[in-house]
Amino acid sequence: MGMAIDGLISGLKTTDLIDSLMQAEAVPQTLLKNKVADSSSFISAMQALNSKIAALSDSASKLALPTGTDLHTATTGSTTVTATAGTGAVDGTIDFTVDRLAQSQVMVTGPLTEWPDQPPTLTFVAADGTVTQVTASSSSLADVAAAINKAGAGVSATRVAAGLDPATGQQLYRLQLSSTKTGAAAAFTAYRGTSADVTAGTATNLLADAGASQVRQAQDAQLTLWAGTGAAQAVTSATNTFSDVLPGVTVTATAASTTPVTLTVARDDKAISDAAKSLVSTVNDILSYISAKQAVSTSTDTAGGTVVTAGVFTGESVTRDVNQKLVDAIIAPIDGVSPSTYGISITRDGAVTFDPDVFAKAMAADPDKVNAAVAVIAQRVADTSKGASDTYSGSLSLKIQGEQATVKSLNDQITDWDTRLSDRRSSLEKTYANLEVQLQQLQSQSSWLTGQLSSLPSASK
Repeated sequence: MGMAIDGLISGLKTTDLIDSLMQAEAVPQTLLKNKVADSSSFISAMQALNSKIAALSDSASKLALPTGTDLHTATTGSTTVTATAGTGAVDGTIDFTVDRLAQSQVMVTGPLTEWPDQPPTLTFVAADGTVTQVTASSSSLADVAAAINKAGAGVSATRVAAGLDPATGQQLYRLQLSSTKTGAAAAFTAYRGTSADVTAGTATNLLADAGASQVRQAQDAQLTLWAGTGAAQAVTSATNTFSDVLPGVTVTATAASTTPVTLTVARDDKAISDAAKSLVSTVNDILSYISAKQAVSTSTDTAGGTVVTAGVFTGESVTRDVNQKLVDAIIAPIDGVSPSTYGISITRDGAVTFDPDVFAKAMAADPDKVNAAVAVIAQRVADTSKGASDTYSGSLSLKIQGEQATVKSLNDQITDWDTRLSDRRSSLEKTYANLEVQLQQLQSQSSWLTGQLSSLPSASK
């Protein structure tokens, strides 16, 4: 921006005058900025709506799947056995006993000051025959343990203090070797020597060393179905969790017990009701959001007059269309039956409601029919939401993209106006500066003429 100095000759307030003229010149740019502000508010509101509907599309699509309403509960009569029901669970009961829990293998070496072999080489043979050879950097038991832990043999090693050597007074240690997993498949055999020594049968089994001991044997967890009957059947697991007792049911035991445990699987009507309620609540939240943005507000200005202000979505056809399609998706009949039969209805003011009591009664009467109806409604909502929020073809997405392009064009015009107004201000400042120069010249000429006239001889002379 150029620098303007108020008129020294003319006495005009040049800066104020130029500012006033520039305000008039900038009216078109101001109108463009107002359009940008309005469009930006509209875009923000549309993006918020689009995010809500995209989330609805995801949740409704999941509910529409066969697994969406395939919800069950699994309970046991024991505090040491828990169960969860997932997809594919079938209602029913079954009794079993927990014979034993899964455990890892643990063994310890005899008391040592350092590893007895040089180089310190061990070989581990897993239950499936996998052979892993480990060589430590030194005979230090700490180095031997570190090498075992890095070898990936499925065995962890820990150095444990074991008192003092009575002959030398040196600190003794035992090396505890544990399988990193539970179950019979995690069992291992440890040898002193190379893998070739193991193959040749010349390696020494660690358990054969003096003081070495098997602390715990690797084993699978086991439970028995129909224990004590001719139909008794054992089920094993490498962990304390069983996934094949009943279809879709996971059983976890924390203690063994010979007392029979009863496992009960039942349809989870509350979870299904909650899923339907969540769908309706989400749709209603979106409808309320659209309604709030469409609302026209009134206020009083300083003169006492009424000012009417349109909402961001007032008169906007795309949001109005989305609103209507969501309502239709929720309340349209299913095979000639109104969703209100299942507790889903619409109020006079356009809000969608869910009645859990009506839903519960319908579930008790015909659960399959209700589940099918929920799936149909969810699919219709998912399709409508997808049609509105899809990144490439959604009506809301396309509207947002179009409005963003408009804002970009308006901002480009505003930038052009910045240049135009800057040039105009410079022109006005030069014009008024020249005016001052011209006035100064005229004033100088006037002073000269006055001097010349005063020097002429008078008539009396």
